Amino acid sequence: MNKSIEFIKNNIDNASTVVVAVSSGPDSMALLNLLLELRKEKKLKIVVAHINHNLREESKEEYDFTRKYAHDNKCEFEGIMFDKYDTNSIENEARERRYAFFESVLKKYKSKYLFTAHHGDDLIETILMRLTRGSSLDGYSGFKKISYRDNYVILRPLIFYTKDEILKYVEKNNIPYRIDKTNFSKKYTRNRYRLDILPLLKKEDENVHTKYLKFSEELEESSNFINEYVNNKYKDIVNKNMINIELLKKENNYIIKRIIYKYLFNIYKDDIKLIESKHIDLIIDTMNNKSNTELTLPKNIYIEKSYDVLMVKNKVFSDDYKIEITKETIFPFGKIIALDETDMTDNYVCHLDSSSIKLPIYVRNKKDGDFMEVLNMNGKKKIKDIFIDEKIKKDIRKNYPVVVDADDNILWLPGIKKSKYDSLKTGKYDIILWYKEEENNE
Repeated sequence: MNKSIEFIKNNIDNASTVVVAVSSGPDSMALLNLLLELRKEKKLKIVVAHINHNLREESKEEYDFTRKYAHDNKCEFEGIMFDKYDTNSIENEARERRYAFFESVLKKYKSKYLFTAHHGDDLIETILMRLTRGSSLDGYSGFKKISYRDNYVILRPLIFYTKDEILKYVEKNNIPYRIDKTNFSKKYTRNRYRLDILPLLKKEDENVHTKYLKFSEELEESSNFINEYVNNKYKDIVNKNMINIELLKKENNYIIKRIIYKYLFNIYKDDIKLIESKHIDLIIDTMNNKSNTELTLPKNIYIEKSYDVLMVKNKVFSDDYKIEITKETIFPFGKIIALDETDMTDNYVCHLDSSSIKLPIYVRNKKDGDFMEVLNMNGKKKIKDIFIDEKIKKDIRKNYPVVVDADDNILWLPGIKKSKYDSLKTGKYDIILWYKEEENNE
């Protein structure tokens, strides 16, 4: 287990608190004992996290065994028993519950390290399963030696070894463990790969796990390179939630798909699983259409091609709104924030003199007959005409934010035009307002 020991040494700080997921099986018991070996040298505080999934008769005994082993070895112990599973996909639901529990333990002990006992055979199974059902480039690489989360990292030191090698280690070192009989049931997808396919691969090459690890690492490196490229291009191609079609068309077809997927991910977030490859293809077809058109996606999300841009159609709000502006004011199209100072001078910022207007200030939707005295222009101009000149889409004009004072004088069209009331040039102002557009698509 020298590779695992060196991996642990190189990836945690001295005097750290570490959380280790222990099921009582040979893999997690081996991992726990590796950490116990290093505890004195690295001055570690070890927290054993155990879950009783309440699916087998043996679960209670395994819970008690793990708790006693942790206490006997002067480790902290955190255990939980889950109630019944509500869905038909027990494997997925169990995983979600498991990591929610681990995160709560990490937070309790202020730890940034979670250790899991995934090994080389697990990696092969994961890659094969994802190849079979389909995935992304990131997904096909399986899982990583180190996975970074917002506030912690997941470390998998056993990835270098097979199940057989781990069993030999625990037997040689007299490490007690329990066997989960469900691991031999072909009811579960992973077990079918483990019991039927892995033996065939190992018959061809007993070190096949090292080949899969190299495959995983090469895919990860390729994916990291592509992600960095896509992120850089995304900043140029996507602006104010709109995709510049001409810039996007200059990219390779694969990069086009990745940029569109990233755009959709920022819209759907946790519901991104609703998006399939056919949806990406439909968006590309829409992009290549010579006329303006729109496309309906899952959850009634609309993608519209308008001139040379693709964009998600803004929500249409049927209700009128009028909201007094405070320090931070949220409304359908985004928010307006009162600033103390700023170097910004564009149409997203408005500088006002409170002595020249009637307070309080409001943000409301457009009304019929609205007009504004535009900065540096003589006379009045209808808001409707300003929208037409600026090519503001018809479906959002009615609800577009209009900033007014208590006398309903229009002070500012955020992001579009300033009125004569903007006093940046005179320097006589005591109110600075900044408009930040809605971020649901960014």
